[in-house]
Amino acid sequence: MHKRQLGSTGPVVSELGLGCMGMSDLYGPADEAEGVATIQAAVDAGVTLLDTGDFYGMGHNELLIRRALRNREDVAISVKFGALRDPDGGWSGVDARPEAVRNFLAYTLRRLGTDHVDVYRPARLDPSVPIEDTVGAIAEQVEKGYVRHIGLSEVGAETLRRAHAVHPIADLQIEYSLLSRGIEDEILPTCRELGIGITAYGVLSRGLISGHWTSTRGAGDFRGMSPRFQGDNLAHNLALVEELRKIAAEKDVTVAQLAIAWVASRGDDVVPLVGARTRERLAEALRATEVGLTDNDLARIEAVVPRDAAAGERYAPAQMAHLDSER
Repeated sequence: MHKRQLGSTGPVVSELGLGCMGMSDLYGPADEAEGVATIQAAVDAGVTLLDTGDFYGMGHNELLIRRALRNREDVAISVKFGALRDPDGGWSGVDARPEAVRNFLAYTLRRLGTDHVDVYRPARLDPSVPIEDTVGAIAEQVEKGYVRHIGLSEVGAETLRRAHAVHPIADLQIEYSLLSRGIEDEILPTCRELGIGITAYGVLSRGLISGHWTSTRGAGDFRGMSPRFQGDNLAHNLALVEELRKIAAEKDVTVAQLAIAWVASRGDDVVPLVGARTRERLAEALRATEVGLTDNDLARIEAVVPRDAAAGERYAPAQMAHLDSER
């Protein structure tokens, strides 16, 4: 597994990271034992970046990672905080006040069973708290040794600049895939100007362009509220997948591997996060690191799935309203 650095100041990690959310939350029932085995298989294969959130399963995901890790020093753990939940699993906003930063971090360290978090980031911009205050509070934890690097998630270029002026930002976690390329206009150039890396989530659009989704498969989880998985939008988007499948077949790879390799080709400052929940899906994703894409391959891929080809927004309207990156 090759390595990439998260920005100019962040940790050096594997060229693919493992997003662990689906092992605890939001994608329907999960097999905890399989989740543990998948994390361990990823680390054994050379994956050194695990991504989680303290609100994934209301702490369950952090506890799962703790159970799975044999040696904490083998991996960098990236944690998002700030999303507020209720006992029914619902969502009630974001809290990124300085006192909340300290509180969330204390619980995360206890659940992970570690003395530090490698990358710590607010899950969303808190509109009631200046980003300078949130980043300043995390910077205090960096000085104390509880946090190694500061990251952000789903923020726009202006917020990036304001945050980076307070403390170096290692990376921006943001959706980036063949179906979601909005960051290329302003956000990605700003990150490169400031030396901020990209950890790209949703590289398979939550399974939509994995090559495994079908029009008859019901989305009995949060994807059921996603515009891209509904009605005519779904039919349109799956037609794009079939065009990708033709190119993948010629290269003797899967659609998922082709889509992941495309994201990885965007630059050495981009680290795709794969959300595999099973060892089978993990093995498929890891083989994307062996897929070489020529200039001709990239041109063909982008011809059949041009920018803005996706039908439907990437989140439902209520969730889109929380994305500083979309303003």
